[in-house]
Amino acid sequence: MENVSMEELDNILEDDNSQLIDIRDNYLYEVGTIPTAINAPSNFLQMMPEKYLRKGTHYYLFCDYGIKSRKVARYLNALGYDVKSIDGGYNSYNQ
Repeated sequence: MENVSMEELDNILEDDNSQLIDIRDNYLYEVGTIPTAINAPSNFLQMMPEKYLRKGTHYYLFCDYGIKSRKVARYLNALGYDVKSIDGGYNSYNQ
């Protein structure tokens, strides 16, 4: 699994076959997120990935600092999804 930096994200999201997912809790998503991101809290995403993900689509996850999203991405990749984590998470976007 590879991680991507926030700087790489702009180019990546120009791909129509990519989706940005904020895995933080809903209240944090409501306070602020990266534009175009959908919210799928990590516990729901791990319990029911088929509700949020489709095989053949590229997903980029972020949390606050990139630690939890790295673990969740590793788990989802093991299930056959194409998922990468964003280094530094929302904190690096906010800087």
